[in-house]
Parts: sequence; C-alpha cells; structure tokens
Amino acid sequence: MDAADSAPPKGVKRRVHSLKRLQVQSYNIRAKFYQEVHELERKYAALYRPLFDQRRDIVTGTVEPTDQECEWQRDGEEDEEMMEDAPPEEDPKGIPEFWLTIFKSVDTLRDLLEEHDEPILRHLKDVQVRFSEPGRPMSFTLEFHFEPNGFFSNAVLTKVYKMQSAPDASEPFAFEGPEIVGCEGCQIDWHKGKDVTVKTVKKKQKHKGHGTVRTVTKQVPNDSFFNFFSPVRAPPDGEGAAGQEDEDTVDYEIGRYFRERIVPRAALYFTGEALEDDRSLGNEEMEEGGGEEHGEDGDGCFFKQQ
Repeated sequence: MDAADSAPPKGVKRRVHSLKRLQVQSYNIRAKFYQEVHELERKYAALYRPLFDQRRDIVTGTVEPTDQECEWQRDGEEDEEMMEDAPPEEDPKGIPEFWLTIFKSVDTLRDLLEEHDEPILRHLKDVQVRFSEPGRPMSFTLEFHFEPNGFFSNAVLTKVYKMQSAPDASEPFAFEGPEIVGCEGCQIDWHKGKDVTVKTVKKKQKHKGHGTVRTVTKQVPNDSFFNFFSPVRAPPDGEGAAGQEDEDTVDYEIGRYFRERIVPRAALYFTGEALEDDRSLGNEEMEEGGGEEHGEDGDGCFFKQQ
C-alpha cells in the first residue's frame, strides 16, 4: 500500500485535531476584528453624513452652491469652449433625474428597471446607508428617500441586509469574513391604481355546466424595480430552493454594490467616471484570475464579495 494512502498514526491525528481547534480560535479572533471594523464604519459614516446631505441638497435644488464651491480643476479648456458654443437653456432646479441616470447607467440596476418605473424614480431624492446600532446584530439598511409623489405615500423605502461575522459552528473553516445572510424589504403604500408591481389581466372562463363564457379580471405580479423591496422567500418545504438561492445572491450583490460603491461615489456614477473605474477593476480581477476576495474597497469597507 502507498504510504500516501495510509492513515496517519493515531498520535499525529490527535495533534492535527488540536491544530484545527487552534484554527477555529483564530477565526473567532478574526470575527472580532471584523466586528470592530463595523464599528469604525459606523463612526466614519457619521463623518460622511454632512457631505452626503450637502450632495442631496444640491441635487434637489434646495441649496445653490457658491461660485467657490463650483470651482473645479479641469484637464483642459475643452469644457469651457463647449459651454461657450452651447445655446442658452433654461436653468433647471438642482440636477434633474440624478439617481435615475445612475440607475440607468449601472448594468445590474438597469436590468431591474422597467419603463413604468422611471416616472417614479424621478422623485427619488437620495439613497443613504445606515449601519446597525452598537450592541445590535450586524446589519446595514439602504434608505431610498422620495419627495411627495402621486404613486405612494411612503417618504422612505427601506431594505435591511442582515450580516453574519462569526464562524458557523457546523462549518467553521468556511468563515471568510462578514457576509450577508438575509434581507428584508418594506411595505409600499401605493395609491389606488398606481402599484407597478402588479398588472391587471383579463381571462375568459367557460362554465362547465352551462357553457356560458365570462370574463374574469385579476391581478398578477409585474416586473418592476420596486419588487426589490419585497423579496420572495423560499417555501418552507424547500421547493424552489435553488432558484431562490440565485435570487438571493443577486439581491445581496445589489445591496453590497449600493453600500460600497454607488452611495459613496454617486456623483462619479452620474458622470460615468465610476463606470470606467468599475470596468478597469473588473478587467484587473479577470487578469488576476478572479475569485472571491476580501479587503478594503477604497471606502473603508471590509466585506466578503460574492
């Protein structure tokens, strides 16, 4: 028998088990590290908040920036020449369709958009990220702030992403850092006849006994970005679990993308500059072999990338 195929001596096996126990202990220390990172994220989120509030006020036209605040170093004079040649236009309030433009520019979000969503998203004022409070289970919440509109009465729509940052007792060696383990949307209080997540269909039914035909009207699910706020849950008996897992993976990726890139860099997604950075980052990951990675994403976020 090949020595490589033979079982290790009992004493060696015992010592390997002790190494595994040490490995689990190191993962528990690592989990505490990520929990402290989460607390740092909360701390610095409070420092970012005044800047993001100013961004919201400029986008909505609540505040007009001063000439000094509008100064920007350009690479050349091309922008100024184009502005001089452009015909005069009426100056709109704020930056119209700021968030809608971003949604339509990002591939993952554009795939969720339907034409009937766009009039609603024109009323979107701001997207914010809120972290869980100290002592509470790790999570983050996406808040979508809307101005008063004719579609629903909510001022804010929320999506909570629940996270886990500790080794699973059943699979401790699978621990690679914080990961999203669940999410929860919110109820949208639609005005009558304005719910774009359902559509009305008419079907003809023939009575088995009398042979008469009647038309039945009922509502069925409709594709919409706003389904994002009411994720479908897997049936208790496990049917459709594979498809549900795929949906959850996409949902978690969208939440992570909002948190780590879109909200911190909204201005650059509006101009398209962040899209070029994303493409460059994607090409680099492909050249390096891709795969999952962890680390600081540039905004201080340590996060398991799906």
